[in-house]
Amino acid sequence: MKSITTLLFILSFFFIPDVVVAQNYVDTYILDSLVSENSFLAKKPNTSSTPVYENIKVKLPEPIWPARKDVISCYWKAWQLAFLNVHSVTAENGFLEPYIDPAFNKHIFMWDTSFMVLFGRYGHRAFNFQASLDNLYHKQHKDGFICREISTLDGNELFERFDASSTGPNIMPWAEWEYFLNFDDKVRLQKVFAPLLAYYRWFRTNRSWPDGAYFSTGWGCGMDNQPRVPKGFNNEFSHAFMSWIDTSLQEVFAGKILIAMARKLGREKDVINIETETDQLTHHINTRMWDEKTSYYYDRFRDGSLSNVKSIASFWALLAEVVPSNKLDKFISHLENPREFARLHRVPMLSADHPVFTPGGNYWQGGVWAPTSYMVLRGLTKYKRDSLAFEIAYNHLDNVVKVYNQTGTLWENYAPDRVEGKYQKDLVGWTGLVPISVLFEYVFGLRPNVPENMIVWDVRLTDEFGIKKYPFKAKGLINFWAAKRKKNTDEPRIKVESNIAFDLKLIWTGGTRVIHVKPIRS
Repeated sequence: MKSITTLLFILSFFFIPDVVVAQNYVDTYILDSLVSENSFLAKKPNTSSTPVYENIKVKLPEPIWPARKDVISCYWKAWQLAFLNVHSVTAENGFLEPYIDPAFNKHIFMWDTSFMVLFGRYGHRAFNFQASLDNLYHKQHKDGFICREISTLDGNELFERFDASSTGPNIMPWAEWEYFLNFDDKVRLQKVFAPLLAYYRWFRTNRSWPDGAYFSTGWGCGMDNQPRVPKGFNNEFSHAFMSWIDTSLQEVFAGKILIAMARKLGREKDVINIETETDQLTHHINTRMWDEKTSYYYDRFRDGSLSNVKSIASFWALLAEVVPSNKLDKFISHLENPREFARLHRVPMLSADHPVFTPGGNYWQGGVWAPTSYMVLRGLTKYKRDSLAFEIAYNHLDNVVKVYNQTGTLWENYAPDRVEGKYQKDLVGWTGLVPISVLFEYVFGLRPNVPENMIVWDVRLTDEFGIKKYPFKAKGLINFWAAKRKKNTDEPRIKVESNIAFDLKLIWTGGTRVIHVKPIRS
């Protein structure tokens, strides 16, 4: 009887007139015309195979440091692990280009990928690491949104776009600008400008408060277990009605880079509003998110009060260049305070005077992470605090290498108060920044600027050291060598061999001089 009743009900559904089938979702997309310029959307996948480390090692730069062979060994281990995590596109994930994977959970991440290409640019002759970002541009929505996390197995996005944790941090412009400063590739700059600007505009529309500040979540900002939100809110997934200091600073930083890109491309009209916004947001950060008593930038709560959590998030202020001269010394002094950030291994994610700071790290509650330490270093360079940057960089590299000597590998993050790798091992991943980018740019002191045809060589080591096959511009290869010195005030005795001409700005504790390097004739 029951089955007959069910059958009659089903039949009646098909024969009763005016039955309306409900629509599942309303299309809420507000189209951004810039997305129509995104050439990555229609591009065909690059199905080429990925390189094998042993076969392409000869194309990588070769550092020299006779007194620290362990550092050199760690350097090569980083590249070996990086190439183990390079993968081809698949029909299932629908990616566009072979890519480096974060070696974490079978997903690509927006900020992991951005940081990985920052060291990957040094291996560009062996593999196009920069194209890893193309897979994110390829997944851009028609309103400009790009998801922060995408599966490498099936290409599915891990978040719905209006979820407060769905995207960020907005640092892809930085990753592209650094590539441009190394290779002067205006063709790529032209291609990435529109998707980056469209994403910036989506982020401004959907992640800002009426006062102009920005919000995120623990997951959205990438530092999921930091104690930043007030009691009663979810630490990982709630924006807690806060103005988030790192998210606001990153938007200033991204905006300034987009303005610089626009000037290179003759598209200044596209960024007029951004110039106004960065000025207004900078003012807001310095008047409403700065505490004069402690000389620090903080998250701001809904009632206008400031947090008391000194997070490494605030040091994005250096890269964004928002710190006024009258605030700078006191702000930077936190990095030199052993009770705060100057721990055994620098720089921890959370100031050591916070109650939940953990000497063993506990992820973002005190752990030392390669990407954020690199951010601090690059920020110090913006303000010409390179002596402190060298001190922090040497400490960071030395501790990572000590753990490498003990374990034979690199780790997801490190303990701040003891020599110990934490959580996932063999992670390259962004930890490759330390034995590659930090070594080259801060311990060895080589920082390129291809558009100006210049390399700054800030020589602070007194050991003999150098690099062979250092990449510069599209086809430039340079050998650098510095002799051992008795003291750092001695002018370095150097040797430079190059296949292209460039200007070398040599800096040491005792002076500065500019050398015009001529190419060696073959």
